[in-house]
Amino acid sequence: MQDIQSEQGRFFIGENGNTVAEITYSSLGDHVINIDHTFVSPSLRGKGIAEQLIRKVIEYARAEGLKINPSCSYAAHHFNKFPEDRDLLH
Repeated sequence: MQDIQSEQGRFFIGENGNTVAEITYSSLGDHVINIDHTFVSPSLRGKGIAEQLIRKVIEYARAEGLKINPSCSYAAHHFNKFPEDRDLLH
C-alpha cells in the first residue's frame, strides 16, 4: 500500500514533490461531503490506488459522521460496486 497523506479536502500520494494520485472532496454543509475528483498517475494505474484513496475518504466520513455525495464518476462506481458502503450516501 502506498503512503497516503491528507490535507484539508483531499487524500493524496506524493512522489518527489509531485502529486501522483489524489481524491478530492468538499463540504456541502449539513454533514455532507462531495467527492468531486479522483486522479491516479498512469504509472500507478491498475494497482488499486484509487480504491485505497476512496477507502480513506470513507474512513474519514465514518469517523466524522458525514454522508457522501459521489459526483466523481469513480466514486459513483465504487458505491455501485460496494453496497456495504451505501449507508454513507446522501
